[in-house]
Amino acid sequence: MNLAFMGSATFALPSLDRLFERGYEITGVITQPDKPSGRGQILQSPPVKRRAVDLHLPIYQPASLKTEETRTLIQALGPDLVVVVAYGKILPPWLLHFPPHGCINVHGSILPKYRGAAPVHWAIANGETTTGVCTMLLDEGLDTGPVYLCRETAIGPNETVAEVYDRLGGIGADLLIETLEGVLNDSLEPKPQDNSKATFAPMLKKEHGFIDWRMAAVEIHNRVRAFNPWPGTAAKFRGVVCKILKTSVGVACEGLNELGGGPSPPGSPEGEGELSNRQFKPSSIVTSKNFLAVMCGDGGLLEIMRLQPENRKAISGADFANGARIEPGEKFESLMDN
Repeated sequence: MNLAFMGSATFALPSLDRLFERGYEITGVITQPDKPSGRGQILQSPPVKRRAVDLHLPIYQPASLKTEETRTLIQALGPDLVVVVAYGKILPPWLLHFPPHGCINVHGSILPKYRGAAPVHWAIANGETTTGVCTMLLDEGLDTGPVYLCRETAIGPNETVAEVYDRLGGIGADLLIETLEGVLNDSLEPKPQDNSKATFAPMLKKEHGFIDWRMAAVEIHNRVRAFNPWPGTAAKFRGVVCKILKTSVGVACEGLNELGGGPSPPGSPEGEGELSNRQFKPSSIVTSKNFLAVMCGDGGLLEIMRLQPENRKAISGADFANGARIEPGEKFESLMDN
């Protein structure tokens, strides 16, 4: 069976590797064009292109899938089936119906939950404790096609999107091979999704990373885990935008009183540094010698373990607090207020 592989992001690499290792005939790797990246706007190749170069596979980077030129190109590859993993664009109808065995997609959720562009990000942001991977036959809807196989995995309370993505990529590769074997020997048929249970995972926007301190501490913590490095989670301190890179759900607020009141934070030596000074409201900063936290809407503290002020290197929350000499009553302001 001849396969064409369509993918761009890191999530697709294990699937491409597994197909190559298993000896599938890959007639072409179709990936997105190189794009400028970073402050220098230097052209960067998609991860799938770099891997295809290493594997000496033919590479194609059409700017659009809708042109006659691209159609002629893919038809010339003669694939019996197209494998699609994190390609980043919706396939046009002609391509969905061209291969005899259709287009099989590896999707990073347990469908019909989290259809869309960012399923892993939104699963973590919403505090899900499990997620998974499905293989599906693509149709003209957004992740609405019938499903071949699914496999679940747990999400740890402090796992980041990168960690979960890495694991799902490997699970997806295994599931893809199992799916292809079932399709080839006619032992596997896809089953329709229950559309009444569908939820959605829209493409991420910059404003999704603006921290709203009125939310519960664990909800903000989940967003920090989900939205770094893009779109990032951020707030302002003294007018400077700070990326919040790593957090922990800290101590509860009970017992915090006036200046000098309240317990030392977890892990602090007895008597070393006391929590700062007032009845705290959401966005208020709470500090001690080795502790930086922000009061959240549920009365819980979110410890800021690592952050990066604009145009500076990332530092620990404790170092930031000590260097900034934070005054009583200071806050991390929400970018939502701008």
